[in-house]
Amino acid sequence: MSVRARSAMAIAGCAAGLLACLAGSMRAAADYPLTVTLDAKASTATATIASTVSLHVDRLMEENRRKRVTDALMYGGYGNFVTALRALPPIGTIGVGNRTVEIRYAREEGEADGRRLLLIADRPLFFLGGDPSPRRAGYELTVVDLHLDAHHGVTGTMAGAARVKPSPNGVVLDDYAEVPVQLAARTSTP
Repeated sequence: MSVRARSAMAIAGCAAGLLACLAGSMRAAADYPLTVTLDAKASTATATIASTVSLHVDRLMEENRRKRVTDALMYGGYGNFVTALRALPPIGTIGVGNRTVEIRYAREEGEADGRRLLLIADRPLFFLGGDPSPRRAGYELTVVDLHLDAHHGVTGTMAGAARVKPSPNGVVLDDYAEVPVQLAARTSTP
């Protein structure tokens, strides 16, 4: 095969890859704004709590902003991540009752049967227990991890007061102040 033919094949391959990436980005972008109402349930040693959680995501975050906060976490630690996150513009809200926090981190990844959406708000949404001191220190974020299946089903977990840590794929939940809240879709409106 000639050099010219190999170059043409390489360019065609790159163009096909670029089109596939753009199609994936357009699919994700077309799904926003996203509003979801979820049934929430948490069980502690002494009680079971049920409520409703409302999520509204205007858009996913820009890649340069995601990299900025991920690098702050990777190279500067949790405190630097929180500072960098709070400097970003809000891109949605998480609410329980009349209390809301602003989403500043929204990242979507494909999964075998749908997609995963990780949302991080810059403040804790709630603490379930009555003792404020030891469990609240350092838990400065709200983390929601959703799985959206191909049939429009939504399930996931939420930590109303959480910490994050770096991972090879970006940001993941590190620890939470109390029990995680189980989430299941009630209604969904793209």
